[in-house]
This record gives sequence, C-alpha cells and structure tokens, in this order.
Amino acid sequence: MTTATLQFVRRTVATAPGVEAQAMAARLQAGVPDRDTLRRILATDIADEVEVIRQAAERALLTHCGDTVRLRGLIEFSNRCTLDCYYCGIRRSNRAPTRYTLALDEIVETARWCGEQGYGSVVLQSGERRDDKFTAFVAEAVRAIKAATRSDALRDGVGITLCVGEQSPETYAEWFEAGAHRYLLRMETSSPRLFAALHPAEQRYASRVDCLKTLKAIGYRVGTGVMIGLPEQTIDDLVDDLFFFRDIGADMIGMGPYIPHEQTPMHAASVRDVPARMTLALRMIAATRLLLPSINIAATTALQTLAPDGREQGLRHGANVIMPQATPLHVRREYTLYDGKPCLDDSAGQCAACLEGRINSVGRRILRDQWGDAARRR
Repeated sequence: MTTATLQFVRRTVATAPGVEAQAMAARLQAGVPDRDTLRRILATDIADEVEVIRQAAERALLTHCGDTVRLRGLIEFSNRCTLDCYYCGIRRSNRAPTRYTLALDEIVETARWCGEQGYGSVVLQSGERRDDKFTAFVAEAVRAIKAATRSDALRDGVGITLCVGEQSPETYAEWFEAGAHRYLLRMETSSPRLFAALHPAEQRYASRVDCLKTLKAIGYRVGTGVMIGLPEQTIDDLVDDLFFFRDIGADMIGMGPYIPHEQTPMHAASVRDVPARMTLALRMIAATRLLLPSINIAATTALQTLAPDGREQGLRHGANVIMPQATPLHVRREYTLYDGKPCLDDSAGQCAACLEGRINSVGRRILRDQWGDAARRR
C-alpha cells in the first residue's frame, strides 16, 4: 500500500463517524422516528452521532415545551409497603429500614413550604398499600394540602401527583375527586418477561397496565416509566418501552438507570457498568423526547446518583421536570429504593438552591407558581 493510499484510508476511517451523524440527522429531520431509528439512537456509540441525537432532542424540547423546568416537590410520606419487589429497598421483606408514616400536619406543612418556594406542584409518594386506613389517609392529605396551599399565585393550590401504586378504580376516583390530578405508576418494564423477573408471582403485569388505563379513563394526567439497564434487558426491550409510552397515552415519563440495592434479591445480578447504564439512560430520554415531543420527562435523582451532573445531563438530553427533595430529614434515610441515593442530608432549602443553580447552568429556568402539565394536555 502506498503512502498516499494509506493516508486516504486513514482519512476515510476518521471521517466515517461524520457520515453516520449526517445520516442520523437526515433520519431525524424526516419526522417522528421509526423503530429502526429508535434502535439506532439507543445502540450507537459514535460520539458525533450521539451529539446529533442530543441536539435534536433538546431542540424538540425547546420547540414543543419551551425552556422552563417544572418542579415537583417530592414528599416520601411513608415507606410501609405490602409488596415484595425483588429490586426495591423498601420491599416488605427487608427488615433494615425503620418503617414510618408522616403525620398529616407534617405532610401538609411540607407541601405548604413547597408552594411558598414557587414549585407549583408536589408528589406524594409511598410504598404500596390498599387498606382502608391508608386510602382514607391519602384522600384526607390531598384535601388538606389543597386547602392549605391556595394563594394569589396558586388559586387552586399546588398541583398534586400521587405515586402510591395499584389501587381499585373506586379509590382512584376518590382521590381524583379529593383534588389529585396526576398519577405516577411506573411499569419498570413493558416486557412481561422482565416484569415477571422483577416481581413475585402475585404481582401481575396485566393488573398494572389495567391500572394505567383506569387512571386515564378517570381523567388523571398519567405518568409511567421504566428502569434502564436491567439484567437481561435488551435494546429491543427498551424500544418496546418507548412504544408502550406512546400507546398508553402517557403524559409524563419518570425513568432512570437501574441501580441495585444491597438488601434485595437482585443486588448480585450482572448488569452493565455505570458508564453504560448512564449513557443508555440519557439516550432513552432523548429517544422519548423525539418520539413524544410534547410530553413531560423527568431528570431523575438516579441520574445524579451515577454522575454528579446527571440531572443536568438529563435536561440537556430532553428532560423538563425535576423533583426537588422535600421529605423531612428525620425520615429521609429510611426511604432508599436503591443504593447511593444523593441529597439524604441536605435540607429542603439546600436542595432548592442547588437545583436552581443546576438548572441555570444549562441555560434553563424554573417554571414557578404553575402546575406545569404536559403541553399535549394543556
């Protein structure tokens, strides 16, 4: 091979990624991505192609949702759970956490504080229970929060998202009537095969899907989501997740990298390394934004667990929701779904100041004193 030929080969190899990036740009300009394009988005490791994808997702976000970040003050009000999911740190068989349920007045005061910070919305999250005492308590908390947070800026009080699992249609309707208008019910995977590997036999895939449909029928803005990088999870499984989000008519997606918890049966299972899970999670955010440009997508705490600037990266890949930690400090360490959860010792005020700096650092701004529903439902 002559020197000139060798130089040509080297130049061709060096410019090949540019060709791939141009091809991806052409695909994305053609319209809503199809299955092959989504698969390529999740599978590519070519740096400038990845950047084309990121830029396209950020552009779609700014076009359809604007440059604001919606805040949802997160109140983890109880870690008592009747379920035994194999991946979760508060599963009923884990004896390590001290079980708690916040008093009603503490929940309401925390929600009031969130409203005063201009968050606009709160999330009430807990382990899954279906007993009458629990369902009545949640309804009472929703009504009390609404009454306590009405103001000139929020005439209907803060928006309320519930994240408390599978319930009966009657319970969902009662909570909706009380004033909750969003519900987050993560599938963790849309694959029945993987779902069965994550849960005991009494937890059924079909039941969770039915709950999502019931919530939609009642009138909730419905969120769901998946874990990314699960053992035995494939790229095709994740593409199926994307189409599941579309077909269920989700208004918000909360998803993040799978992070094992040492006190669960799954802690020793083989998973992708941290950089691979992080990269894949960011690509899933971008792919979701490109497939569903008007939806709300959270930059989850799990991203920050794997990378110090994880939530900022999530925002730059198309996310537009952040859930600032507002759970009272005296119980926060008892609500660890996975290992390494950040912000366990930061006050709610410290979390608020930190997040505002993170949001501003990527050229975005906080949406204050508004519920911040998905653009598709406004």
